[in-house]
Amino acid sequence: MRVARLSAVTVVATAALLLAGCGSPGSGGGKTQAAAPETSAGATAAAACAPVAGDKLVVLTDDKGLQNSDNIIPAVNKAAATNSPAIIDLLNSVSDVLDTPTLISLNKSVDIDRQTSSDVAKQFVTDKNLAATDKSGKGVSVTVGAANFSESSTLAEIYGEVLKSAGYKVDVRTIGNRETYLPALEKGTISVVPEYAATLADFLNTKENGASAPSVASSDIDKTVAALTPLADKAGLTVGKASAAQDQNAFAVTDKFATQHNVKTLSDLASACGSLVLAGPAECPDRPFCQPGLEKTYGLTFSQFKSYDFGLIDAAILKGDAAIGLVLSSDGALAG
Repeated sequence: MRVARLSAVTVVATAALLLAGCGSPGSGGGKTQAAAPETSAGATAAAACAPVAGDKLVVLTDDKGLQNSDNIIPAVNKAAATNSPAIIDLLNSVSDVLDTPTLISLNKSVDIDRQTSSDVAKQFVTDKNLAATDKSGKGVSVTVGAANFSESSTLAEIYGEVLKSAGYKVDVRTIGNRETYLPALEKGTISVVPEYAATLADFLNTKENGASAPSVASSDIDKTVAALTPLADKAGLTVGKASAAQDQNAFAVTDKFATQHNVKTLSDLASACGSLVLAGPAECPDRPFCQPGLEKTYGLTFSQFKSYDFGLIDAAILKGDAAIGLVLSSDGALAG
């Protein structure tokens, strides 16, 4: 899911990554519905907090780990990684310098400043001194795949630039959704894909153990990668080092709201506010990582839920139509 700066096609594509999250973008376009009765465990006697219009969005820290750890992680065809071990080392060097603020900045450059993913990737590799110091991959052909949304394309281009610097003959291709590119990665038709740890772990777990298999992902990235690694191995994949960068569900308020109520975390918000107006896609009231998760995990209560197409949520928060809303943690609109 993406906010207003992206096309509807991109919004739908990115939503597919968050399989267990808030679901595909809603189509409410700003309609409202009555809130559910306030039955959440942590309800307090604090006063209701009205929306406050602001100049920028501030993501509140998910301090109790409601969301799973969807950190960026390189996924490599096992045969390609075995035949050329330098691939993993080179991709891990990208993970070492990639955190969420950096990912937000990359997305801003492409989605808001309208630079190409290729140009942004080249500049990033230069700025971070990621170019290889040897030509260990000279003559080896590598195909880097990307999902069909801009963040994935930019990450794939970064992987490609780093591999080129080591002498690899690189072809970067936009493939499509996970159902399309993962079989190609497993077969070796493509060699490398930038992936999301929690989503890939649960995707492969479902594939291996059935649709009813319980989630193996968690908010702890080390535990998520520990669960992902053997599943990837069974699928013919090798995963590299998880970066600190995360692209997952997040909840934002305006800068002025955060200052007025002195909130930095979702727990702060629960302590400060008795009830709130929540903005999200139409599915939010039914999805465990959206409204029900906020109520159960943090004891937040909501006087009203407002349903918006995903691309309109950020504007609704900024205008003061809602106090808090669902965004993505890596959204370029969050850049300072």
